[in-house]
Amino acid sequence: MGGVRVLIADDHPVFRDGLRALLESSGFEVVGEAATGDEAVRLAAEVVPDVVLMDLHMPGDGGVSATERIVRQGAGGPAVLVLTMFDDDAGVHGAVRAGASGYVLTDAHQDALLRSIRAVAAGEAVFGAGVASRVLAHLAAGERHGALAFPQLTPRELDVVDLVARGESNPTIARRLALSDKTVRNHLSNILVKVHAADRAEAIVLARQAGLGRREGRPDEFPG
Repeated sequence: MGGVRVLIADDHPVFRDGLRALLESSGFEVVGEAATGDEAVRLAAEVVPDVVLMDLHMPGDGGVSATERIVRQGAGGPAVLVLTMFDDDAGVHGAVRAGASGYVLTDAHQDALLRSIRAVAAGEAVFGAGVASRVLAHLAAGERHGALAFPQLTPRELDVVDLVARGESNPTIARRLALSDKTVRNHLSNILVKVHAADRAEAIVLARQAGLGRREGRPDEFPG
């Protein structure tokens, strides 16, 4: 497949330049570049690419929020392929919950990246074996615990309350989920209302009772 229209969203100009050169030399059409999540959302609506290559860690709300907003634009919109250097569970889970069609690391071979772009443009999902197994485990855990206990919460709110239950601070949550501090505060305010908690401490108790807040790899340990 040639002529796939791609929007690059990354806040590093040198990286964007290199990526543009690679894509254009490989038969892709780069229809725009964005340096922030808000700019990516705006350009995705304006130029309607086939694929958005999305970095997770950008100024403002970042790539996870931008992915969520782009996917919400509806049918016929672009597929979002996350391209990031961060191979962490929070980033993977956040991207999948936001609706990303794939997750590729920046150190992937060029041919693998190009194949991934063509695959998501064709409607496929692209996750490596290691990433896929972690996603399935995370989603299964969500079904067993938070999603059942708090059906009123959105997937993003479940991610936030899970990290709150682990004792993480707002700045740490923002960094792990690639959100702004303000967005985390807004999510937390909504969570308190929806779960009928008076404050953060009560929300932590309720979340832990629901099975959230367990640290990966040590299911019975909570932060002290």
